[in-house]
Amino acid sequence: MEIRRNIDPKEICKKVSGKDITSLSKAITLVESTNKSDRLIANKILSELQNKNERNTIRIGVTGVPGAGKSTFIENFGMKLTEMGKRVAVLTIDPSSSISKGSILGDKTRMEKLSQNKNVFIRPTAASNFQGGVAKNTRESIFLCESAGYDIIIIETVGVGQNEISVSEMVDFFLLLKIAGSGDELQGIKRGIIEMSDLIAINKSDGENVENSEKSKNEFQLALKLFPIKSSQWTPKVLTCSALSGKGLNEIWNSIEDYTVLTKKNNYFYQNRINQNKFWLKQMINESIQRSFYENTSVKVEFEKQLKKIEQGKTSVFEATQFLLSFQ
Repeated sequence: MEIRRNIDPKEICKKVSGKDITSLSKAITLVESTNKSDRLIANKILSELQNKNERNTIRIGVTGVPGAGKSTFIENFGMKLTEMGKRVAVLTIDPSSSISKGSILGDKTRMEKLSQNKNVFIRPTAASNFQGGVAKNTRESIFLCESAGYDIIIIETVGVGQNEISVSEMVDFFLLLKIAGSGDELQGIKRGIIEMSDLIAINKSDGENVENSEKSKNEFQLALKLFPIKSSQWTPKVLTCSALSGKGLNEIWNSIEDYTVLTKKNNYFYQNRINQNKFWLKQMINESIQRSFYENTSVKVEFEKQLKKIEQGKTSVFEATQFLLSFQ
């Protein structure tokens, strides 16, 4: 049953542009909703909003295996950014259970200090079954946060070894968090995730782990030399840090600023965003077609019938596919 909300899209747009956090949360909720009427309202909001802040923002993707200290890093890094006068939005993506479809959505509680900062907006979202370490509507959430005047958008990915291609298609800077002494170093020296990284930060570089961290840093620096020069002309860096003590966080921010200056000067920054918009145009069309297909009443009925026929061995997957596509 469709639930009709009494929401004025223009009023939401006005309040989001006026940096109203409650309205920003409402807008993101509408974008994430699977309710058809909510999606219509969300589309109007996205079309109405003028993202005048877009050219001045930096989108940072943060990934790493569980235990790498992503939440602690983002909390202390975010606090440091607010001390510099930045407004920070953090979009955290939690893994979902493939069985219950549920998600813990606990990142906000793990970043208690940051969540209380008036210049910070934190939004946890379930990844559901969307691949690439991000949630289905992360791209739209970034747009809304920038429209609300946030300077730095941090996207924390699922970080469970999934393909992170999607997040690289929506951020300006890709940061990979690693930890030394976990047996994870060699596993990390693989083409995919390393090739996408603009900076590798060896976290938890404190106490007895300092020596191991320096060793890991050297290993990754050698590994990075095997990769071709990036289109951005940026040379990826490897730094050590301790998110807990704050050691190395300034150096990480300095690297992000250096990257931004370089890529804006050579125009890669802006061209990359144009290419990302092209990528997401295709993604949104694919999602819209898929949603339209499964919402078709005839398809719903026949889909169940075809599943039953496959179960009974009365049709092949190919035949069932062709039959169902004939309804479009």
